[in-house]
Amino acid sequence: MAEETESGFQLTGSAPERYERYVAPIMAPFVEAVVDAVDLIPGATVLDLACGTGFAARVAAARVGPAGRVFGADPNESMLKVAEAHHPRMYPDIEFTMAPADQLPYADDTFDAVVCQQGAQFFPDLGAALAEAARVTRPGGHFAATMWASLDKSPYFTAQHRAIAEHGGPEAAANFTAAFVPAERLTTALRRAGFQEVTDREVTFGIALPPLADFAASHLSAVPWGQTIIETDGQEALTSAGRLVHDLLKTHTAPDGTATLSFTSTLVTAVR
Repeated sequence: MAEETESGFQLTGSAPERYERYVAPIMAPFVEAVVDAVDLIPGATVLDLACGTGFAARVAAARVGPAGRVFGADPNESMLKVAEAHHPRMYPDIEFTMAPADQLPYADDTFDAVVCQQGAQFFPDLGAALAEAARVTRPGGHFAATMWASLDKSPYFTAQHRAIAEHGGPEAAANFTAAFVPAERLTTALRRAGFQEVTDREVTFGIALPPLADFAASHLSAVPWGQTIIETDGQEALTSAGRLVHDLLKTHTAPDGTATLSFTSTLVTAVR
């Protein structure tokens, strides 16, 4: 089995806590969609693969109830610390483990469902990661993942890409665009890993964002490309990048500064 090197999505310092706060509004409807797609029932056992700060794990825990079990795996220790701190205690405990996607510490046929919310596009070895996902999913179990659809289908990300290019440079911009990949990349890898009934479709949500004058820079500070801007040119450059995002989206902005923008993701499902 290939050894997974560092994920393409790494956060350090206080960025994971900011991720939990500022990325949540964008992720929320897609988290519900990816969990809906695996048809969870009370008592099911679920893995949130590349769980980050635990968005999908928390939703899954609410669905499977006290008789269920939920696990989260991610290679980023700082993200997992935030996940541990934020998971609600009234649900069954969520067991978070630091592990790369291609070296999962679970027995064969463990999970009724595996979900992966905006993580698969960052796996250094997608084939190896999905082979592991297939190994730990029981026969007949469900897999679902979301990845952002093409960049031009999400106005906020289009504006963010321009800001990253101007203030973070071409390498940061290229790393950002790596998050937007064709569905065929994932569906082909799933079939090669042994999954069946592989489907993909685009899902679009209109998402209400807080006043963009402050939110745009705060959101950038919570993702790797914003960290690159800070490391390269400092906090003022990040502030300028956030201002540019805001300016580019002025026509979408309400009088109170908020904006409701469309975001489009590809939802891929499969059966083991």
